[in-house]
Amino acid sequence: MAKYMDMDTLRFLLFECHEVQKLLEAPRYADFDQDALNILLDSFKDFADKELYPYFREMDEQAAYYKDGKVIVHPQLEVVLKKMAELGLIGANYDHEDGGMQIPESIFYSLSHIMDSANNNVTGYPSLTTGSGRLIVTFGSQELKDTYVPKMIAGEWGGTMCLTEPQAGSSLSDITSSAIPTEDGYYKISGQKIFISGGDHEYCSNFVHLFLARIDGAPAGTRGISLFVVPKFRPTADGGLEDNDVFTAADFPKLGQKGYVTTHLVFGEKENCRGWLVGEPNRGLKYMFQMMNEARISVGVGALSIATAAYYASLQYAKERPQGRRLSDTGTKNVEADQTLIINHPDVRRMLLLQKAVIEGSLSLAVESAKYSDLVHVTEGEEHDEHLLMLEILTPICKTYPSEMGRVSISNGLQVLGGYGFTSDFVLQQYYRDIRITSLYEGTTGIQSLDLLGRKVTMKNGAALKLLAAKMQESIMAAMAYKELKPYAMDLGEKLKLAQKVIGHLLQFAAQGKFERFTADATVFMDFFSNITIAWQWLKMATSASKALSDNTGTQKAEFYQAKIHTMKFYYKYELPKTLSAAYTLVAEDELTIQKEEEILF
Repeated sequence: MAKYMDMDTLRFLLFECHEVQKLLEAPRYADFDQDALNILLDSFKDFADKELYPYFREMDEQAAYYKDGKVIVHPQLEVVLKKMAELGLIGANYDHEDGGMQIPESIFYSLSHIMDSANNNVTGYPSLTTGSGRLIVTFGSQELKDTYVPKMIAGEWGGTMCLTEPQAGSSLSDITSSAIPTEDGYYKISGQKIFISGGDHEYCSNFVHLFLARIDGAPAGTRGISLFVVPKFRPTADGGLEDNDVFTAADFPKLGQKGYVTTHLVFGEKENCRGWLVGEPNRGLKYMFQMMNEARISVGVGALSIATAAYYASLQYAKERPQGRRLSDTGTKNVEADQTLIINHPDVRRMLLLQKAVIEGSLSLAVESAKYSDLVHVTEGEEHDEHLLMLEILTPICKTYPSEMGRVSISNGLQVLGGYGFTSDFVLQQYYRDIRITSLYEGTTGIQSLDLLGRKVTMKNGAALKLLAAKMQESIMAAMAYKELKPYAMDLGEKLKLAQKVIGHLLQFAAQGKFERFTADATVFMDFFSNITIAWQWLKMATSASKALSDNTGTQKAEFYQAKIHTMKFYYKYELPKTLSAAYTLVAEDELTIQKEEEILF
């Protein structure tokens, strides 16, 4: 079977670089030890090898489709959902009292990495069920928990998040779906939702939609949004199900991820749709952000995983494809010699190293972000608050960098294959199509960038930013202990100073109330700051690798650690310098994208 991800790298990041095994000292995770986590990872990899990866291309070729009010998907989905439920993986990160295994989030997202690398058509189905069920667990009444969650983690009922509406798009302030209270404790629901991932298929007997709507008389804007549980079929007193007036109007045919349904749902067309309030009225968006933030990390993991599978596909091709001959020191070719494999050509090696640098840097950031999520669960007071701040500022980067640079990575992989990469005979074109959606899922790159610069950088007078900078300084000092890493540590230190200068320049506009000017180049800032953040991750990896080599304590061969250090050097030579051009743009005086009174552009 072709390789689609690397378990050794995953283990290195989990247990050597980020030391997530230290989490197991907390009572919450006392049921696990490192051996148990490794067994779980290996067993899931075996499951992915057998039930996910072999169907990846087939699910693209036999895409989901809509017919007679129903969505038809590949039959392997039924097998996957049943087996994941049997393994307890749909609710694996739930607390024990809620039917879960209570595994660390860093391990849960590692399982997602394996799954997405093997077959990204499938992961969204169980992960959305996990997220929506967890929302009910956190904010819902005991009755809602008892009614819906057991069936969801058993894989019998699917779960979704219903936010987007045709007329509103990403602007949740403008949603018009309504909820009218009744004396019987439920609300009469009406409205339409679009782009609802995993919204319907034949392999779940019911779907539990987490639905945003306005209660009559609620305040305008996001302050007036409430959250409801709206099932496709509502449970009856005798244990049965009855129609709840939720109609699947269509499935959107897509560029990629063709095995993963994206539906248009209509609620209350016959005025017989019922919903049950989750938590308190008018706090729905606040509640939904729990699921949205989890989903943003999940999307980032999905993006880096798609790019990971693409890397190994292009690497395999480069190791097998002979073409051309290497240049001699005199600049000539020996045309009589046998053709060399393309992996020996410097430009091909550059493209492969770019892929490796992007995917492994992204995976390291995802593990770090997930670890902070774990630490939030097991700490209190000031320590808890600091971990939450780190999670907050890393989340938009964790979602955006692999989505944007993962696409660049796959494009380079496709280029490695040359003309063959553009053909359907090879898988790179599918990965290229599949990853394109990740910069749109759960808030576009523009929205994530506004969140990073407009909210996270300024949050609590810059507390999260200062904390992140301190963490980077700790990594710089640790790297300075190794002579080989010292110049790279110093380079990152200089880039931190540059970031301070850029942020100081931008903040002056916020202080003056010029908020449009402050955030006009937020996406450029995301590129700039993400680049520095991934450089930090690579320095951490190189430091862990250097320690393993110098102390002879590593679990891998020396070549493994040397490859990490080599890729770090590549990132610092080819990628980190791009921060200089981004900084130039961010501090330039010209205001070229802000609309003026006179429109002269279009």
